[in-house]
Amino acid sequence: MNTGTIISQLRDKNSFSQSDLAEKSQVSRVMIGKYERGEAVPSIDAAKKIADALGVSLDYLVGQTSQTSFDKRTLERIIELELLEESKKQTLYDLIDTYIRDFKTRKAFANVE
Repeated sequence: MNTGTIISQLRDKNSFSQSDLAEKSQVSRVMIGKYERGEAVPSIDAAKKIADALGVSLDYLVGQTSQTSFDKRTLERIIELELLEESKKQTLYDLIDTYIRDFKTRKAFANVE
């Protein structure tokens, strides 16, 4: 998927008009329209501003990752998690694994009924 399509889909998902996104990103509405139509490709600076306004990573905005669930906030936490000492990271991983296992178990039992 190209960057313009991703911008358009995220803008719609956030219920932003092109003008709303332009205001939030400080990128002109005309340029946002051109990006969405594939008439222009955003510079790195413009793409970063748009990604920030839409709450996604730059990688996602430019189609370098398909991890739609990794919003900017999640990615920031993952980066900070990597800075922790190993024992603290393991404690957090264990906690995350417990929540994921419990979620999957509840989901599996909900589908059985």
